[in-house]
Amino acid sequence: MSYRELIAELDREHAEALSDALLEIGALSVSVENADADTPDKQPLFGEPGLVPEKSAWNRSRVVALLAEDADPAVLLAAAANEIGLNESLKYTLREVEEQDWVRLTQSQFDPISIGERIWVVPSWHDAPDPDALVLELDPGLAFGTGSHPTTRLCMEWLEQNVTTGESVLDYGCGSGILAILAKKCGANPVLGIDIDSQAVESARQNSERNHADVTYGLPDEYPAGKFDIVVANILSNPLKLMASMLASKVKPGGKIALSGVLVRQADEVAAAYARWIDIAVWREHEGWVCLAGTRR
Repeated sequence: MSYRELIAELDREHAEALSDALLEIGALSVSVENADADTPDKQPLFGEPGLVPEKSAWNRSRVVALLAEDADPAVLLAAAANEIGLNESLKYTLREVEEQDWVRLTQSQFDPISIGERIWVVPSWHDAPDPDALVLELDPGLAFGTGSHPTTRLCMEWLEQNVTTGESVLDYGCGSGILAILAKKCGANPVLGIDIDSQAVESARQNSERNHADVTYGLPDEYPAGKFDIVVANILSNPLKLMASMLASKVKPGGKIALSGVLVRQADEVAAAYARWIDIAVWREHEGWVCLAGTRR
């Protein structure tokens, strides 16, 4: 089967609504792109993992809809425009999409990732490059955290160097479970992963089962009282500051904490939020991000 893409440009106010309408009336998929990309008028949109960006489209947006071979692009676009109350006639272009093995194409974009001294994050369709390494089998998915982002990498490198067999670990904001799984593979026991997103919790559970890692996961109101030898939180600077008292209280006296999701320029503020309880400083920097680490007094 062959496909075509319908491409229409319009203003920010209507781009997202049009894309939703196109999906509802038969488009196979829809994306919104920056119509001014690669021009002097380019305007970036900034978002953080787990947070919705303030703007969901650009001043001049390009809506790209994938259509089946038998779909009439003019009729589909007119119906979508009418659905959102857009009376003006939208101009559009079409381009052919060659049939491909989309699964194989997607998989080819994700190769094993080497982290630290002996960690490999390996998608399920690859073999581990080094069978003697600490191997985490993890596929890209809905939950944030596959080892490719600098903040995840920093936390993994810290865990590799700091976890001692038998230590208890709390991974707060566990996402895909990658840090909790690594802590378990490094010898930690018990390991607890907490996230505010129930979908992330379920994803982390599945990833732990795949990696034969005995980790307990739950939502914030589900985890038991107690303190841990190690607390790790790879979130964002503002939540880290707001949760400083709570996270610090989860660290045993003499225990360790590692924090990431922090830009270099945010490091001092985050460290100051924990200074009352933790002797904390920048442990390592990578691509403009830092990992803060310290010991509970």
